[in-house]
Amino acid sequence: MRVVLDTNILVSALLSPAGYPAAIYSAWEGGRFTLLICQEQLDELHATLPKPKIAELIKPYKAGRLVNQIKRLAEEISALPRVRISLDPNDDHLLALSEAGKADYLITGDKSGLLGLRHHERTQIVSARDFASRQIALGAYAH
Repeated sequence: MRVVLDTNILVSALLSPAGYPAAIYSAWEGGRFTLLICQEQLDELHATLPKPKIAELIKPYKAGRLVNQIKRLAEEISALPRVRISLDPNDDHLLALSEAGKADYLITGDKSGLLGLRHHERTQIVSARDFASRQIALGAYAH
């Protein structure tokens, strides 16, 4: 299974180790699905993690570990199509990544934007809770 995790899910995994995003992240680390990433999302992570409100809640070594794990283990997709669908143009790279990487799922917490689309091409767009409740790729990790 091929999955795109929105940056808000990755950050949430660090903020709340007992939540659905953390369970999904652990499932990925355990090899239960392939995580897709692109340079645009890595750039977004690099810009998001040092923001004061986030940096005060996440220790730098945890943020660094997250980025290093993603760089080392995720499948990077470099040739993204041009997509202009989302209400927030800053999310279009996630849709492009889903399309180019032939993702089965895009998991997001973006209730006002991406979740409203419900799908893009072949990719289902779901919340972390929905993904976990379906027990897709999570097995024992589901809450």
